[in-house]
This record gives sequence, C-alpha cells and structure tokens, in this order.
Amino acid sequence: MTFDATSGKSSSPRTIADFTATLPNGETTSLADRLGKVVLVVNTASKCGFTPQYKGLEALWQRYRDRGFEVIAFPCNQFGHQEPGDADEIASFCEVNFGLSFPLMGKVDVNGAHTAPLFDWLKTEAPGVLGSKAVKWNFTKFLIGRDGKVVRRFAPTDKPEAMAKDIEALLHAA
Repeated sequence: MTFDATSGKSSSPRTIADFTATLPNGETTSLADRLGKVVLVVNTASKCGFTPQYKGLEALWQRYRDRGFEVIAFPCNQFGHQEPGDADEIASFCEVNFGLSFPLMGKVDVNGAHTAPLFDWLKTEAPGVLGSKAVKWNFTKFLIGRDGKVVRRFAPTDKPEAMAKDIEALLHAA
C-alpha cells in the first residue's frame, strides 16, 4: 500500500514506481527510476535446473539495455532450497559462471506470509495458469512496460530468448 498525502488515504500500488527493493547490502532502493524503462523482474536461484537461464537473461540485458531495458533478479530460496548462499556468494556465483552485470537484489520470498510486496503486486497483476497467483518455481519472469505496469508473466520454462519479441514490441511502443 502507498499513502496519498493529498487525500490522506492509502491506495493500492499501480506501477513499479510504488515499490522499493532491498539491495544485497541490506540498503533499500526505490524502483521509481524504472518508470520509462521496460523491465523484466525474475526470481532466481543458483542451484536450479533453470539457472543456465542467467546466460540468456544477461544476453537480453546486453542487447537491449541501451534502448531502455533492464533485468532485475531477486534471489529466492523458497523452492527446494536452491539459493542457500548469502548475498556475496550469490553475486560471486553469478559473476563467475554467467558474467552477470544486471542488477541483483537481496533475497526475497515470492510466496507465503513474508512475500515481498513487489511480488504480491506482480502476481495480482499477472496471474499464472488458471488464474493462480502463486509463483510456481524459480525463474518466473514478469515483464513491465515503460508505464510501470505489468504486461505479462512468463513461466520458468520460458527461455529468455523467447521473450525478445515481447521486449522489442514494448521498446518500440510510445
């Protein structure tokens, strides 16, 4: 929930700009500077069968970042305890094995009582199969348009390169 200083009432989040994220060092950062960009938010894990998707995510980031595209990874240890490391271990693994250069945030929960508010919003805005709100596994991806609104959810099995057409369309949109 956000607070509207004008009316004095709380309102539901409407865009990515209504959220903050925790950096690996524990500091909080606003996501408001992502407005105007096409953003791909991904919950990740280092010891998952889908972990090689880091390579494809990095390729998308390198290909489109100069055109206003950003990938933001949120490590998550909720699925099979496949992200057991601390922030330094995760960052080192990603850099050494995949040359990751896009933003890596602090660990989050994407389901349950301690779900990060951003992921609550993402799941509400783009439900999964049959309207399911839960994130089913690591490497679920949410694509956000330049207006800060969720456009689409991609399943863990959707490879990053398969999202290029959707990213291109959003980058070309006014």
